[in-house]
Amino acid sequence: MQLAPDRTQRLARARSDLRMGVPVATDQGLILAVETIHIERFDALSDLGPVELVLTERRASTLKARVYDGDLARLAIPTGASLSWVQALVDPVDDLAAPMKGPLVTLREGATDLARLGIALAKAARLLPAVLTVALRDAKSFAAANDLTYLDSATLKDAALSPLSVVARANLPLSVSEAGRLHVFRPEDGAEDHYAVEIGRPDRSKPVLARLHSACFTGDLLGSLKCDCGPQLRAALAQMGEEGAGVLLYLSQEGRGIGLANKMRAYALQDQGFDTVEANHRLGFEDDERDFRIGAELLRNMGFSKVRLMTNNPAKIARLESCGIDVTERVSLKVGRTRFNEDYLTAKRKKSGHLL
Repeated sequence: MQLAPDRTQRLARARSDLRMGVPVATDQGLILAVETIHIERFDALSDLGPVELVLTERRASTLKARVYDGDLARLAIPTGASLSWVQALVDPVDDLAAPMKGPLVTLREGATDLARLGIALAKAARLLPAVLTVALRDAKSFAAANDLTYLDSATLKDAALSPLSVVARANLPLSVSEAGRLHVFRPEDGAEDHYAVEIGRPDRSKPVLARLHSACFTGDLLGSLKCDCGPQLRAALAQMGEEGAGVLLYLSQEGRGIGLANKMRAYALQDQGFDTVEANHRLGFEDDERDFRIGAELLRNMGFSKVRLMTNNPAKIARLESCGIDVTERVSLKVGRTRFNEDYLTAKRKKSGHLL
């Protein structure tokens, strides 16, 4: 019997390590998340070799740093630079107060695989997308000697969706329908659980009224007026209850896939005058970091192949259809507009293509 963790389990361990400020080793070198690195580890890095700061193209462009590597930039760290100097480049909270940062020297030569893998891992860990990397000749031996999680490049390059399986399901009477049922799905890679709320007993041979709803702690639970998520959640369930059948997929992709902490950082930037898209870009993220393949996989798992999709987002329709789910109808869901989210909804319509 194999007791050692497999590739998927090592990947989950690596995400956890980065969140705790522990380095992760790949066959090319070390990766550390800038957000969580401890000062002692930062000071020790220079003893291992040249240290590179890796930023996404979005963040680098905000800093007016040259971008030579497409979707990311690798910056040289000046001799004697402090951890606070590095972290100021990564976190935009003080950009307006101190707009002049640097000097910034972008690297043009050398491999980018380690940098690209580091950014992907930081995003998966729901951290700011910025890492420090150090190339090592024998990273595997270094990892073994220092008790670090080791990943080969193929593990991180694999973009396949982690398999999902039902771990629990039970009847759940709801205010919108007493014929409610909750299904809990768990991915094998140790990421967050996802949920499916089934209303009634939908006919699997016909298009089901469905919604892909991304978790929103502030809107769904706290009743935030800065977004329309809570009203959309309740309106979708209410319509399913009225029709007697439907399925709402509650996906653990808070903040359009960047996590709650980063969403609050984006809100703080919005308070400074940036719109929702600009705030994401200043943090180093794309407009939307969600993976709607998860929704398609949950639908297939539950036996659905055709949906009447409740959404204002054409990207959801395109992604489901690319995954083999037939979207027979788009059902509009325009609710929850307030004076606090007018600019947010306008930005989604103008910059993200939402049909609002």
